[in-house]
Amino acid sequence: MSERRWAWATFLTATVAFAAVAAWRIPWHPVPGGAPPPVAADTVFTSAQLARANAYTDPARHLGWASLAVSLVVTLVLGFTPLGARLVGRLRGWWWVRVFLAVLLLAAIGRLATLPFAIIGHHRSLEFGLTDQEWGPWAVDQAKGLLLSVVVSGLLLLVLIGCARRWTRAWPAVAGAILGGLVMLGSFVYPVLVEPAFNHFTPLPDGPLRTQIMQVAAAEHVHLDDVLVADASRRTTTLNAYVSGYASTRRVVLYDTVVSDLPRDQVLSIVAHELGHARHDDVLTGSLLAALGATLGIGLLALVLPLVRRRPHALRDPTVIPLVLALVTLGTLLSSPVNNGLSRLIETRADVDSLQTTGDPAAFIAMQRQLALHALSDEPPAWSHFWFGSHPTTLERIAIAEQLGRQRAGAAAASPGPDTTMAAAPVGPRPSPVG
Repeated sequence: MSERRWAWATFLTATVAFAAVAAWRIPWHPVPGGAPPPVAADTVFTSAQLARANAYTDPARHLGWASLAVSLVVTLVLGFTPLGARLVGRLRGWWWVRVFLAVLLLAAIGRLATLPFAIIGHHRSLEFGLTDQEWGPWAVDQAKGLLLSVVVSGLLLLVLIGCARRWTRAWPAVAGAILGGLVMLGSFVYPVLVEPAFNHFTPLPDGPLRTQIMQVAAAEHVHLDDVLVADASRRTTTLNAYVSGYASTRRVVLYDTVVSDLPRDQVLSIVAHELGHARHDDVLTGSLLAALGATLGIGLLALVLPLVRRRPHALRDPTVIPLVLALVTLGTLLSSPVNNGLSRLIETRADVDSLQTTGDPAAFIAMQRQLALHALSDEPPAWSHFWFGSHPTTLERIAIAEQLGRQRAGAAAASPGPDTTMAAAPVGPRPSPVG
């Protein structure tokens, strides 16, 4: 087959596989009874709290948009004008050396262009108390992030160009398969190779909280060897938890700010949410979709690149890297609503799992309120949330909790006997929710 036919075959096969995995693994209707409208902000937060959140988030959001716009303009100028190719053409060495040098050069240019926005953002985070990280450690974290980006992008482009040089016709299928496999491998090793470079992790100590977390895991039918605590307080005062990895590298991580700042019932609500992800193997689902998305993207790139570059076998020369990065950036931006929309459905199901497992909507609502207050988050514009929001908003999540609480209360009132559906749920005294 010709290169173009291989490209079409790769694109169509990956697209069908992506749709099939999404249809199989994504919870398209995660809320029993349907998702309710969000609650009113003034029923959850005081006017002073809303004003403070708006004072921080409105400028922060505009800074983010400005940074994205500048980054996009720089990437497109380097990719769609001769400037980027000329810069990369000045590099010397073996082709694979020039690939990494080109990625480093372009990443440094992009980071320098957006660095003023990052500096202003960190200054405002210090001003509003979202972090107490000094400028030196902050700069180190920025350098680590840049290095990680260069290594990952360089490896992927090395495989892409290497396949195009080795398999002149079938490279879209070969590169798509290899890069898809690398995405799966990267997601698998990320918790053990990358996360320790940014945080130190310690097991949650024995005690009532650990015991109750293990009971929540049993209620959600999740095997849990350990719960890790990250020293996130050295970088942020916000609250968070997450699940990363899959199979033998899967881990549940709590920020140390969660453990120290929230009462036990709210911590258990967060853990139950993360265990919901573990129960449904959501990280594996996300990895599969990302791998198929990468393969789909390679097929699409092979179709578009000759039309833009207007010469055959354009991908063999490292000077094409600025154009490839520009096309990938555009593709990523345009596909964001799909990716984030799927993510919101997965996150909503984890919220529902948390509420059904703990049977404590009051703790869930109090926890969501505290997360929002610590992060000074507000309700984003609808278009921004549609395009960039990977999680439901705080007001949407609280509305779901209230609806499930009413459903649970109605079911309990209609039941002739005691409610024993949560026999394996956390037991023991619970502190009163904050606020």
